[in-house]
Amino acid sequence: MSRQQPRDWWVVAGMTVTACAAAVSSFSGLHSLAAATGWPEALAPLLPFTIDAYAMTATRVWLSKATGSAAARRFARWNAIGAIGLSLVGNAAWHLIAAHVLTVTWPIVVLVGAVPPAVLGLLSHLAVLRVQNDEDEAAIPSTELHEHQDEADAGGDDLLEAARAADDAHRTEHGKPITRDQLRRQLHVSSDRASELLRKIRSSPETHTEK
Repeated sequence: MSRQQPRDWWVVAGMTVTACAAAVSSFSGLHSLAAATGWPEALAPLLPFTIDAYAMTATRVWLSKATGSAAARRFARWNAIGAIGLSLVGNAAWHLIAAHVLTVTWPIVVLVGAVPPAVLGLLSHLAVLRVQNDEDEAAIPSTELHEHQDEADAGGDDLLEAARAADDAHRTEHGKPITRDQLRRQLHVSSDRASELLRKIRSSPETHTEK
């Protein structure tokens, strides 16, 4: 077991000062941007709060060991990067407006106003992905597989005959029984269903005897 390295308080102090300075300056810029685009003064702080909470939440899900889904981790990573980029763009826009280089036009007003609902939608999706794991994702079949699985459950005898015909054809062509994965792909069924069909075929007296 590796020994835990002692905490470097100079690093902690440097990160704390930098984080506080960045948070204050970013808050000021985004607050001013919201006010410049027509947000009421009482609501203007919500823009920096929304973006900072967005970045913090996405980063937490991305780096947390509790995130069991690779899809959730990828989605969180891109959202964390996007949140940081959004903060950069927002602050840059405000500085350009303050320097009279950029004029507040209706597209800017619309884009700034769209930030909170867009962030809410992305974080809601991230929250759903976070509670999943890779086993859950592997167990969720595609839409096509769902349709074929429903048909398989509804007409087991027909599917068994189709499986037996596929096995016979495979034996004739290759001289050996069909495998589970080959049967699964050919009949568009789940792996469990293909295994069940193979068991029935092997135990059936109608199955050809291997030469």
